[in-house]
Amino acid sequence: MSIQLFNLEGRRALVTGSSQGIGLALAQGLAAAGARVVLNGRDADKLAAAAAQVPGASTLAFDATDHDAVRTAVDRFEAEHGAIDILINNAGMQHRGPLEDFPAAAFEKLLQTNIASVFHVGQACARHMIGRGRGKIINIASVQTALARPSIAPYTATKGAVGNLTKGMATDWARHGLQCNAIAPGYFDTPLNAALVADPQFSAWLEKRTPAGRWGNVDELVGAAIFLASDASSFVNGHILYVDGGITASL
Repeated sequence: MSIQLFNLEGRRALVTGSSQGIGLALAQGLAAAGARVVLNGRDADKLAAAAAQVPGASTLAFDATDHDAVRTAVDRFEAEHGAIDILINNAGMQHRGPLEDFPAAAFEKLLQTNIASVFHVGQACARHMIGRGRGKIINIASVQTALARPSIAPYTATKGAVGNLTKGMATDWARHGLQCNAIAPGYFDTPLNAALVADPQFSAWLEKRTPAGRWGNVDELVGAAIFLASDASSFVNGHILYVDGGITASL
């Protein structure tokens, strides 16, 4: 019975920003747990290449920062293919620089990519989930939801907003049978962090700062995603699950 709680067979999961990195790893993990996975991104060729790495995956290309495009794509998919039972809002970007010189255009792009996309796709999917009386929304937050670090203040602001929007989603939508939660990864070896991984000084600092003493591997996020996507989390709502090697637990 306990194993069945984590079984995702018969469920369909849409993962935004899933052509690489954390999104692709989560898509592969959900597929292994039985879900039918729909990969999303803006580049159809990259999506096709990623889909070849996820058994049974399909693709749905749209710009997660474009409200009308998101709504049209989700509505059409639901009408033509059926329910999206699970949504993972993973699309995101990073831009580093001193706050006093941070470009306004980069700040606006971070806002649109990291937080507005969560609203756009979350709302589009929730409209259908509410009608069915069930659904899972998992937003990808960050260790920066709770902690700041030099050179990424605007990114920190967006991920703080993701945490609070997750709580707001739960507050509005739990009564309709939805569970809305977030996963907050610590420092993982991903394309987004490639420059940091390649920096010996930063890696040495991170290993000392993190109780686990190392970078995370993206596969280590899969268990949290399966838990929050499955019936095992039926009474978990508005929660931010940190998967960070203990970095938020220690000074």
